[in-house]
Amino acid sequence: MFYPEPIAKLIDSFSRLPGVGPKTAARLAFYVLRMKEEDVMNFAKALVNVKRNLLYCSVCCNITDTDPCRVCSDKQRDRSVICVVQEARDLVAMERTKEYHGMYHVLQGAISPMEGIGPDDIRVAELLRRLADDEVQELILATNPNIEGEATAMYLSRLVKPFQIKVTRIAHGLPVGGDLEYADEVTLSKALEGRRELS
Repeated sequence: MFYPEPIAKLIDSFSRLPGVGPKTAARLAFYVLRMKEEDVMNFAKALVNVKRNLLYCSVCCNITDTDPCRVCSDKQRDRSVICVVQEARDLVAMERTKEYHGMYHVLQGAISPMEGIGPDDIRVAELLRRLADDEVQELILATNPNIEGEATAMYLSRLVKPFQIKVTRIAHGLPVGGDLEYADEVTLSKALEGRRELS
């Protein structure tokens, strides 16, 4: 069945989102069609605002609406420890534990040769610049416990060896193949407590 062009374009737009197949995209498009115009406009404004009003923190590369971000601006944070995460949502997951009080570095991805993503495609250079500061004593590698996350952690541990900084990896209280954003606070707290030094 052929849809009118506006609904067909909306279905196509929804189907480009991760995890959204053609049937779900059509269901979402028709849901939008039934929404009040005011709600649709607010939804559209929220989408535009995300693209126009967010930027990357000049210190930790987290997404933010102020630079530096709220975490990097917080004077109460322990600046001798940096926790490296893959995505901004992983930082949020770590913050929910209320156990970690150091700084962060968001890589904006992970090394994945199968997808053509190398070290130059993520925020490694920015991390190395931060490590040149003698203030940093420990680097916690909190990348996801999957192939890409492990490869990224191993690469970073070798790369930072010359800095003579303690490098630890969060413990695998997390399921292998899982993502940080889906873990509960207790699991993340235990994983953080059980981190180990990489040799």
